[in-house]
Amino acid sequence: MSSNGSKRELITVNINDTTSNAGCLGLIGFGMTTVLLNIHNAGFFPLNTMIVGMGIFMGGLAQIIAGIMEWKKNNTFGTTAFTSYGLFWFSLVFIWLMPALGKAQAPSGGAMAAYFFMWGLFTLVMFVGTLKANRALQVVFLSLAVLFFLLCAENAGVEIGHFLGYEGIFCGLSAIYAALAQVLNEMYGKVVWPIGPVGGSQH
Repeated sequence: MSSNGSKRELITVNINDTTSNAGCLGLIGFGMTTVLLNIHNAGFFPLNTMIVGMGIFMGGLAQIIAGIMEWKKNNTFGTTAFTSYGLFWFSLVFIWLMPALGKAQAPSGGAMAAYFFMWGLFTLVMFVGTLKANRALQVVFLSLAVLFFLLCAENAGVEIGHFLGYEGIFCGLSAIYAALAQVLNEMYGKVVWPIGPVGGSQH
């Protein structure tokens, strides 16, 4: 009872989340940029402004936007993954551009090996998180962890050859698949492209 004698009513408000699946944007931004960079790593064309542009806008900006959207959806994993990998692309482009512009010294092979090792370690832990998610996402993160460790080894002086590029192309294509599968499945209201079981159910 309130002080004026009237009854207080407990009102329950259910909020229906109608925001879109931002993960599709993040995955497609990551996947397309990763494929293009690793076509270069496989020896098909040199590093050029096409890759730099994709790295800034799709690899970097698109993933950061997706991470902010995932934060609004209370998705800690998505927020951490997309904002981190978006900033990874910004940092990688920065590493490429600053020495080319004469603004900073290019990093040594050992420094880049440490850089990629830290990203590989981060991705490996994030992969453990995907064990609670669908199979498609597990493939993306496991292949990405392998890619980072291969980059680490290459920069440390291990001869890997074009296998690095082909593994990276596979990683990027797996992310593109995971993104577009979710788009098509949502549009058609059924499983068009399977992404594997989540919590024991097929999606």
